[in-house]
Amino acid sequence: MAHPTVVVVIPARYASQRLPAKPLIDLGGKPMIQHVYEQVRQAKLVERVLVATDDERIAKAVRNFGGEAVMTSPLLSSGSDRVAAVAGTLTCDIVVNVQGDEPLIPPAMIDQCVELLLKDEQAQVGTLVYPINCPEDLWNPNVVKVVFDTSMYALYFSRSAIPYLRDITDREKWYIHGVFYKHVGIYVYRREFLLWYTSLPKTTLEELEKLEQLRILEHGYKIKIGITSLESIAVDTEDDVERVRRILHYSA
Repeated sequence: MAHPTVVVVIPARYASQRLPAKPLIDLGGKPMIQHVYEQVRQAKLVERVLVATDDERIAKAVRNFGGEAVMTSPLLSSGSDRVAAVAGTLTCDIVVNVQGDEPLIPPAMIDQCVELLLKDEQAQVGTLVYPINCPEDLWNPNVVKVVFDTSMYALYFSRSAIPYLRDITDREKWYIHGVFYKHVGIYVYRREFLLWYTSLPKTTLEELEKLEQLRILEHGYKIKIGITSLESIAVDTEDDVERVRRILHYSA
């Protein structure tokens, strides 16, 4: 059997609410989207990388550093929809969604996520989680929590702290019990499943939590989970921007 072809699609929007023009923010002399692209290119299992964007300024920046950009409709409501729109034009087996605001994402993290589908032929979609080791992450609604079963399939994703530790009254110490995991925003899909899933209407829990992966669970399908020891930094605020700049400066 031939090795599955793996393509990474990086969705990149210009009109971010908190950080407008986020993909073009300068980080050490390069736009953020270039850092993401170059990290992804180093993944061993990836054969092709594309940036899916709704803005010609981002597409131009990508082409300027030699990357491949694809224009998508500004009417698409999510990154997954943008990735699916590009995947529908590709001939490949596996599609990876790497967020365009992860300039330090380790290449090995991408390979680890791809391996979830390579090792489990029944899995249609996979993602990674990282152990929560501080109370700030546990109670931060922007840090998505995950619980999963003994076969490493997701049971639920939530912005709340899950599971609830009923017998431990000091909530500031919940995190030390080692049962909390945060979701890492990378997904790997079998191409046909991605196209099918993004065609479904939004679901109740998805709308309430504002987490689109819940649509998969609500329709009765499974998400394979991998626990990673690797960390990345999602750039959502000006503080994140400065943190990444410091890291790049010291690693230069």
